[in-house]
Amino acid sequence: MKKIFLIITFLAAVQAQPADKIKIGIDEQLGKMLPLNLTFKDENGKPVLLKDLMTKPTLFTFVYYDCPGICTPLLNSLAEVVQISDLRPGEDYNIISLSFDGTDTPALALKKKNNYLSMIEKAFPPESWRFLTGDSINIKILTDAAGFYYQRQGKEFIHTGAFIFVTAEGKITRYLFPGYSDKAGFNILPFDFKMAITEAQEGKVSPTIARVLQFCFSYDPEGKTYVFNITRVLGAGMLVLVIGFVLFLTIKPKKSQAKKGEK
Repeated sequence: MKKIFLIITFLAAVQAQPADKIKIGIDEQLGKMLPLNLTFKDENGKPVLLKDLMTKPTLFTFVYYDCPGICTPLLNSLAEVVQISDLRPGEDYNIISLSFDGTDTPALALKKKNNYLSMIEKAFPPESWRFLTGDSINIKILTDAAGFYYQRQGKEFIHTGAFIFVTAEGKITRYLFPGYSDKAGFNILPFDFKMAITEAQEGKVSPTIARVLQFCFSYDPEGKTYVFNITRVLGAGMLVLVIGFVLFLTIKPKKSQAKKGEK
């Protein structure tokens, strides 16, 4: 039985190895605290301390402002759900968008901010959605703490996208991955948005049900879309089958011996 346990442990360790060495994607840090003593520049070029912006439950998005791929649709979907949600920005929540490209400027951040605020027709305090830039060191400290990993490829970045909900004290409570369709693009349900904000208000940590999408799909930088990661899925399936087979071989003889003992 000890040998069987060692075999299962070894197989599980082999299968888990790619996740431990994640280079691109999201490694959820639920319940962990973000470092709020970091300084960035706001869209007006003014230095701001992160903790001074965390006056309410906050939704973080990590993007870069010249992204030709998923960043724009991601922020579009955020502006749309903000428009139709009955939650009040500035009172119930704030939003922080941070560029993980250290070469992005406050001028570009301001242009993006004006663009997205113009999409929202209801009353929206401008200070409730901040567009930040910063140096590569502080950016890396914050994105690593949030479990957001990306890689530069030429002038662009390979990365994924998500909404990260954080309490006013900096505790990560939920990751929300928008759905995607060819017709609608990225979308986030108002109910999911409201629940995530409510959980952040209460400090309640919620696991991500849709996490399997991040496991089964990878981002294709050439097609700028998500593709099915067949190798990873087959690996996981094989691990489950091997463990099941080993357990079957272990349990069956014991049942046979028990029946013989009864006779």
